[in-house]
Amino acid sequence: MKILKIAGVPEHFNLPWHLAIENGTFEKENIDLQWTDVPEGTGKMCQMLRSGETDVAVILTEGIIKDIVAGNPSKIVQVYVASPLIWGIHVAAKSDYYTLGDLENKKAAISRLGSGSQLMAYVNADNQGWQADKLQFEIVNTIDGAVDALANKTADYFMWERFMTKPLVDQGIFRKVADCPTPWPCFVIAVRDAVLEKNPEIISKLLHIINETTKSFKAVTAIDKTLASNYNQKLEDIQEWLSLTEWSEKQLSQKTLNDVQNQLFQLKIIDKIGTFDEIVRTV
Repeated sequence: MKILKIAGVPEHFNLPWHLAIENGTFEKENIDLQWTDVPEGTGKMCQMLRSGETDVAVILTEGIIKDIVAGNPSKIVQVYVASPLIWGIHVAAKSDYYTLGDLENKKAAISRLGSGSQLMAYVNADNQGWQADKLQFEIVNTIDGAVDALANKTADYFMWERFMTKPLVDQGIFRKVADCPTPWPCFVIAVRDAVLEKNPEIISKLLHIINETTKSFKAVTAIDKTLASNYNQKLEDIQEWLSLTEWSEKQLSQKTLNDVQNQLFQLKIIDKIGTFDEIVRTV
């Protein structure tokens, strides 16, 4: 039995992994897949890949590309979710901010430096024509940290996946002022180079299993009710999310990689462009 450590956010996108683990599908292929929930998100998972704390990460496309360019010894082996991630831009429900324009030059709560919440704050600023060098950040680690920061006014707004944050909007804790979809597929699967070199066939099996699982995921009986229950969501919100979400079995394309890197470079988030072979590997 080959032990593989995998990390991902505790969000609805990753339920296919949990179903396959619970069903013993990985075990049948002699893979002991050990899952770690990482509520802190992409910045923390990049650190875990670098340190060897995890072998595999289900991670935001822009975040892992940025970190591989910066020396993370890992490769993207496949796109996991092909559809964009829809980031909601949230403020405290009782705040005086009502439009996106009200947030120019205000402080964004982010999970950590290099996280998707930070990178997307730059993307949003670029979309709005704001000066990126005037962005300010407050590190809050998790959604709970963001709730405290916005309530205490140590930060003014928080960008996070729209549907996972919706319960806080429904409870009157946050108010959503706008959406900001990623201009690229949202999640990829990244693997440490050392694991790829030593066990490429195990990674190939892993991808085959998860691809078979995601192919039939939407057809699982009452999957909407399971998702709603597991992730504290209203049924109609989950049904909308399912209609917008498309999983993938394909590799990241050269064009998509170029698009992401060009935008990150333009925003001065990366200071050089990596080659396809430095960032992507097909197993």
